[in-house]
Amino acid sequence: MCLGIPGEVVELLPDRPDLARVNVSGVRRAINIGLLENDPPEPGDWVLIHVGFALSKIDEEEAAAVLRYLEELGSAYTDEMDALSQSMIE
Repeated sequence: MCLGIPGEVVELLPDRPDLARVNVSGVRRAINIGLLENDPPEPGDWVLIHVGFALSKIDEEEAAAVLRYLEELGSAYTDEMDALSQSMIE
C-alpha cells in the first residue's frame, strides 16, 4: 500500500532550494519540494509526502485528520514510517 503522509516543514535547506526538512511524527527527514514550486511551503506549513516528495500543501486540521486515519490503519502506517525513518535524501 502506498500512503501519503502529512509532515510539518521545519526548515528550508538554504543550499538546496528543492529540499526542506520535515517532521513526520517525530522523524525528521529532507524531502523534495520541487513539485510545489508554484506555491512553495514555508516553515510551519504542512505538506502531504509520498516517497520523499511533497505532493501538496495541506492545512493543520487536515494533517491531524489524516494522521489519525493512518494510525487506525495499523501496520501499513507503521511500515511506511519505518521506511521513512530509513530513507535519506541528500
